[in-house]
Amino acid sequence: MADQENRRVTMERFLRGKLKDGRFQNLTATTSKTMKAIKGRGNKTTEWPFRMHLVRQGIRGWRMHPAAVTGKPDFFFASHRVAVFIDGCFWHGCPKCGHVPKNNREFWAAKLTRNKERDAGTTMALRREKIAVLRFWEHQVKEDCGACVSKLSRTLEKRTRGRRTSR
Repeated sequence: MADQENRRVTMERFLRGKLKDGRFQNLTATTSKTMKAIKGRGNKTTEWPFRMHLVRQGIRGWRMHPAAVTGKPDFFFASHRVAVFIDGCFWHGCPKCGHVPKNNREFWAAKLTRNKERDAGTTMALRREKIAVLRFWEHQVKEDCGACVSKLSRTLEKRTRGRRTSR
């Protein structure tokens, strides 16, 4: 745990170095308030609709943000060994609708690049643990949550068949 904290502090220091005088510049009060309100989990526009689709489809056996699983996926199906991440288009650098803000550009470019690298590392680590990883973009969940849940359902079914045949 101490190693993880050291990496976090090192990254914060690195990112702060990308800011003039180590501070954000040219932020309006509205932008500042909006950014402070963003939470990493429990998102009502993505996680909640996805969760409701799971419930409506009768898909069970998941936990949200389990600390014991690498990367703390948004949804984790332990018996199937499937991790689901719903990546915010801005924070995770969606190629369709993500962007780098004009203010404090160097900071944001470094931050978003680091987020993408961390996501790739998390995916690789989970796959090494024989955990299937599904990643959905925020816009995919908002546009067609049912299609995302259908893809998850097919993955769970494949993993169930694989377990039965390997016994």
